Amino acid sequence: MAENTKSSAGIPVDIDIFVEAGDWPPEVELTRLIDRALAAAFAETGAGGVSELSVVFSDDAHIRTLNAEWRGKDKPTNVLSFPAFSFPKGGPLPPMLGDIVLASETVAREAALEDKPLENHITHLVIHGLLHLLGHDHETDAEAEEMEAIERAALARLAIPDPYA
Repeated sequence: MAENTKSSAGIPVDIDIFVEAGDWPPEVELTRLIDRALAAAFAETGAGGVSELSVVFSDDAHIRTLNAEWRGKDKPTNVLSFPAFSFPKGGPLPPMLGDIVLASETVAREAALEDKPLENHITHLVIHGLLHLLGHDHETDAEAEEMEAIERAALARLAIPDPYA
C-alpha cells in the first residue's frame, strides 16, 4: 500500500516520503531515519536555503526501470537521485532539490551481505542520494574521496560505522 507523509525535523527542506512498494520498516521509522540522515548531511555540507525533497521507497523492479531509462543500465541499484534543478555545489538550495528513490530488495541484500543493520544502510543511502542532489558525484577518484568524506562525517554524527572501512 502506498503511503505519503511529510517530515519536519528543523532541516531546511520540506520532505515528502512515499512508500511505493517493497518490504520497508514502518513509515514512522523511515521518517525518523530520513530526518536524522538529512540533519547530519546538512550539518556537514552547510547547505542553506529552503527547498523541497521527495524520498521514494520502492522495489527492484521499479528502480531497474528507472535505471535503464535514465542511466542506460538495465539492472536494479540501491539508490537513484533525480535533481529537479542543476545548481552549483555550495550554492543556495534551489526551490526543489528533487527525488531520492531506494530499492528494497537491493538495499536489504546489501545490508545482509555487509552484516550491518538495515537502518544504518538506509541512512547511508539517503545521505548519499542527498549529496548527489547537492551537486556531489563520484565519477573521479577526487570526487569520490570528497563525497565519501562527507558521508563518513555525517554518519559519524549518528554513531554509524564507516561504510567504506
